[in-house]
Amino acid sequence: MTLNFALIGAAGFVAPRHLKAIKDVGGELVAALDTHDSVGILDSYFPNARFFTQFERFERHLNKLHLPNAVPVDYVSICSPNYLHDTHIRLALGVGAHAICEKPLVINPWNLDPLTDMEQKTGKRVYTILQLRLTPLALALKERVAQADGRLDVVMTYVTRRGAWYHVSWKGDEEKSGGLAVNIGIHLFDLLLWLFGPVEHSEVHLRQPDKMAGVLEMEKARARWYLSVDVNDLPPESVAAGVFATRTISLDGESIELSEQFTGLHTLSYERILAGQGFGVADARPSIELVYQIRHADVTSGEAASCHPLLNR
Repeated sequence: MTLNFALIGAAGFVAPRHLKAIKDVGGELVAALDTHDSVGILDSYFPNARFFTQFERFERHLNKLHLPNAVPVDYVSICSPNYLHDTHIRLALGVGAHAICEKPLVINPWNLDPLTDMEQKTGKRVYTILQLRLTPLALALKERVAQADGRLDVVMTYVTRRGAWYHVSWKGDEEKSGGLAVNIGIHLFDLLLWLFGPVEHSEVHLRQPDKMAGVLEMEKARARWYLSVDVNDLPPESVAAGVFATRTISLDGESIELSEQFTGLHTLSYERILAGQGFGVADARPSIELVYQIRHADVTSGEAASCHPLLNR
């Protein structure tokens, strides 16, 4: 039986990955929503999908599909701006569909429990995309950490160039995106927690609109982290070569490149969701709680040994 999908945020950056995943798992996109109409990408995957620019008309259409003799939507994929995720998840469950939501499920942790309550009331599930946990590299690291004695010294660095547009868009508005820790860091913080266990102590050493840094003391590691969208934080040789992002994790001095792990995993995520093995609210909670703490923590200078190397330049 073909599963029917709807998608919110069809004009967004991550939407093509979801469209491809829906196609790859044999699903059918029957409706899509975005306030912007630059959605020609739909022709490459589902040219017959109904498209809406008004939330109210989209919601009414999904409700009509659940009337007798209609074909209902099974899943709603959510690729909208972060601050709208909570509303769009509620829409999905309210029309009798499961929700598949991009990271973060919500910006603030107190919005998680109501989603769990709504799951129980509707019998539908809320899933999120935590694709870094599925990479062969992450699975190998998980096994390595389990066998390690003592606490590992970890350095996590994520620097990616963003132009002036970034700070003007919703991504640069902390109320709408959650800031850097949420918008570009949430999947990496999730990976750290999944690999090394609960946080015992956290410090924030730098917090600016375009860069953040700190240290996490966890069960299995001390992790110094650095997030930046400032091109000046990239190695000059990378910029000269036209490479404008670096994503690395170092374990006891051994540096591992993560950039290749960031693509191609949405289909696998969808396959796991359809098999009943998707990540849900409970999986997302630790990283959402952590980034909330990071966003509101006092900034301290920190000792040189506990600071990320980019802060010690």
